Amino acid sequence: MSDLPMILLLSGSLRAGSTNEAVLRTAHSVAPSVKVHPVLYAGLAALPHFNPDDDTDPSPAPVAELRAVIDAAAGILICTPEYAGTLPGSFKNLLDWTVGGTEICDKPVAWINAAAPSRGQGAEATLRTVLGYTGAAVVEPACLKIPVSPATIGEDGLLTDPDARRRIAEVLDLLATYAAGQAPAEEA
Repeated sequence: MSDLPMILLLSGSLRAGSTNEAVLRTAHSVAPSVKVHPVLYAGLAALPHFNPDDDTDPSPAPVAELRAVIDAAAGILICTPEYAGTLPGSFKNLLDWTVGGTEICDKPVAWINAAAPSRGQGAEATLRTVLGYTGAAVVEPACLKIPVSPATIGEDGLLTDPDARRRIAEVLDLLATYAAGQAPAEEA
């Protein structure tokens, strides 16, 4: 078990070769430089469709696993595509499973929008709304737009653009700072 703050990396994409996954894999690769322990959540496809009748104790196993990893995290970084002007249904389903719990409440959360310029605002707006219902502590200065082109993804699945890599590391550092209960000096 690492003594570093655990940052949960949540992808809203199920697509193989997703630019959102590339952002989070890159976050995983730069994390040691900012002294965080990243965990990439891989259970999105296994979550059952949300039904309040099934939100019982005990929860379905995939839901219990999701809630446990959220509870263990010091902060959460989300990267999700936009689909039909909003969040993809599978990712909205994941978030629906968090509304009834308290695991995400007051937890520092940020997102990176990897969409092309002038795209992705619908997903951001929906994400902001749903996170409001969960009680998450959105870290505004860590919510960024870093457009990612498939041409900037290397054969290893990581972003090759040094500026994008630096900005992702800064997001992780901000999340860790907020998770430690410290706001940067300019915001204090």
